[in-house]
Order: sequence, then C-alpha cells, then structure tokens
Amino acid sequence: MAQRVATEYVNASLTVTETEMPKLIALCEVQQLRLQVFVLDNGNQEVVLEEDAGGEAIRLRFERINGQYRCVLTCRVVQPKLTNALRKLVSTFKGDAVVNRIYNGFTMIYHYIQGSVVRIVEDAGAQLKTVYEYRDTVGKLESQFQSCLVEEEIGRLRGSVNELLDLRNQTKEAALLADIDQRLKYHSRMLFTLEA
Repeated sequence: MAQRVATEYVNASLTVTETEMPKLIALCEVQQLRLQVFVLDNGNQEVVLEEDAGGEAIRLRFERINGQYRCVLTCRVVQPKLTNALRKLVSTFKGDAVVNRIYNGFTMIYHYIQGSVVRIVEDAGAQLKTVYEYRDTVGKLESQFQSCLVEEEIGRLRGSVNELLDLRNQTKEAALLADIDQRLKYHSRMLFTLEA
C-alpha cells in the first residue's frame, strides 16, 4: 500500500454560524491535538491546531461576517492527525475544497463540495485519470418525473389528432385522405411512445 507523503488543501473554505463555532472547537479538541483559540479584533477568531509529536501547526483564521465565521485556507500538512482533523472539519461543516493527497509517484486529487467528495482524480504526471465522479442519478430522475414537458407534448399531440380527425371527416378527396391517415399514424406512434 502506498504511503502518503503529504496532503495539500487548496483554497479550502468553511462557513460556520456563531452557534456552530463551539461545535467546531469541540471537534478540534477531540482530535488529540494541542488547541489554542484566539479572539481577534471585530470578533474574528483564530484556531491553532498543533501536532504534539512533529511540532507541525495549522492556523485557521475565521473572519466574522454578518453573524457567520468564514475561513479560507491553503496549506500543506504532513502529520496524519492534522490531516484527519482538517478532513473532519471540511466534511462536518460542509466545506468546499480541493485536496491533493500526495504519494510517491502520483497524487490523488479530491474535490469536496458542501462537505462531500464529488470527484477523485489520479494525477500520475503526464496523465489524469478520473477514479470517481458523483452523479446525481436520483435527482435527475426526480426532475424528469416532475417535468411537465411530456404531458404538454401529449396534450399538443391529442389536439392535433382531434383536428386531423375533424379534417378527415370533412374531406372526400382520396389523396388528401391518404395524407391525413399517414399523419394520424405518425401521431398515434408518438402518443404511444410518450404515454409509455
């Protein structure tokens, strides 16, 4: 199994409310890291997470904007506890991030949106290979089910069929009757397809 060399967080962003901020700090406390919280000007806060063994530290600066705290972070982390803590913060508080997990010879690039992994790409130097990509199949099916376009098309076709039948009842010419029959045949196939 490949050994991870480092993890890079590229433009990771978290937004938490004032009531979620104590939960964020509590989550940081249980990660077995040394934790310091500083309250800065304008109510901004800075959370420092430090690995005891390696001395590596991360500073999370939260700017207070309209009753919410926003943190934008770009960093490179080597220690597994810090990496795990950042991953939990991004997923728990529905953050967005591009995370490069660097191994010898290749990099796995994780794309997080709203705390969920939506894409994983393997970068082996000259080639990129998509390993995973989220597809909202259920959502697409639900939107198709909710769509009224098919029902509208069925209504339009039924109206055309009624007009063609009225026209057929009034027409005596054989050539015109054959044309109307062809159009009725086409419309009936379309109705059968759409109603199925």
